[in-house]
Amino acid sequence: MKITITGSLGHISRPLTKTLVQQGHQVTVISSNPDKKTEIADLGAIPAIGSLEDVNFLTETFTGADAAYTMVPPNNYFDHSLDLLAYYRQLGQNYADAIEKSGVTRVVNLSTIGAHLEQGSGILLGAHNVEGILNGLSPEVAITHIRPTSFFYNLYGYTDMIKNGGVIAANYGAESIIPWVSPIDIAAAVAEELVIPFTGRKVRYVASEELTGNQTARILGTAIGKPELKWVIISDEETQNGLESIGMNPRIAAGLTEMYASLHNGLLAEDYNRNKPAVMGKVKLSDFAKEFAAVFN
Repeated sequence: MKITITGSLGHISRPLTKTLVQQGHQVTVISSNPDKKTEIADLGAIPAIGSLEDVNFLTETFTGADAAYTMVPPNNYFDHSLDLLAYYRQLGQNYADAIEKSGVTRVVNLSTIGAHLEQGSGILLGAHNVEGILNGLSPEVAITHIRPTSFFYNLYGYTDMIKNGGVIAANYGAESIIPWVSPIDIAAAVAEELVIPFTGRKVRYVASEELTGNQTARILGTAIGKPELKWVIISDEETQNGLESIGMNPRIAAGLTEMYASLHNGLLAEDYNRNKPAVMGKVKLSDFAKEFAAVFN
């Protein structure tokens, strides 16, 4: 198959590219960074250097592909001029336009847990909007929305807090369940979906392991030599103030706070809990904890 993927060589797209190339597919990798050209080629893929904001470039790169993987790259949460929801809407529309014009008929879109919600999900409303835009395409375009849970690597954000305060403090976690996921397991799911014959629309959740916040803290703490590490609940106000104090865009800080709160109260995971993956991913927190410890130390 000829497959075009977005996301450059990020956490998901790198292992995805490796898997697809090993399976014998012709893979084109879109990146905005010219410095990635050689690295992409070294993986056995075809580099396509350009911007996701350029619909003509996207259309050209999607043309001739049997399938495409779409994702909205992270943006700078510390940019106070950033309208995050508008950013998601624009890239979602760009993808829809390019898919329609190019004639590609199989799409796997990276979405998120909570994308079923029209409100109450904070910044994840952006992914909900992208799903809606893509679902507006012709029924002839088969679309799988991959909805991963909380990424293991987001735990790196608590490194300084652990070092300086000796705890993980957030408005979610402690004794409530957090469904975690590894990018490697997401890549495996995306690779499967890209080659499965399918029609219509489909949602697939991906998770690696379900743990409470305190179980998470215990595993990380043991790995870094702090087995007493605890996960402490703080208020929404304290969470948002903490994010703003490090310079985050206040609107995005509010969106993250709402997202975390909805995970804690169960709203975010309600659809996930009804449609859990039959099999959890292979990568566990104990595996990631080794990487975390290397960075932490």
